[in-house]
Amino acid sequence: MGEISTLPPTERNKLEKLADETRQRHERLRQTVSGLQESLDYLRLSIKYLVFDLEATRRENGYLRKMLEEKTGGRSRLVEWIGALRLSW
Repeated sequence: MGEISTLPPTERNKLEKLADETRQRHERLRQTVSGLQESLDYLRLSIKYLVFDLEATRRENGYLRKMLEEKTGGRSRLVEWIGALRLSW
């Protein structure tokens, strides 16, 4: 900015205006990038929770299927039960 003050008034005004607009754009860009970084951090955390939940659901599903097979006497009863569920929908 010091060099701009040595210019003639008409050129100085134009350059000061451009410098100010550039500063404003830079600040908006910095804020936008900061917001995007926060959003990405939140997205990463959300994905970690979803993966954890999916893995737990799969484990629970396997455990419940095993319990169901043991109680119903095998896979054929489980298949009948699933078929009955499909028909009721």
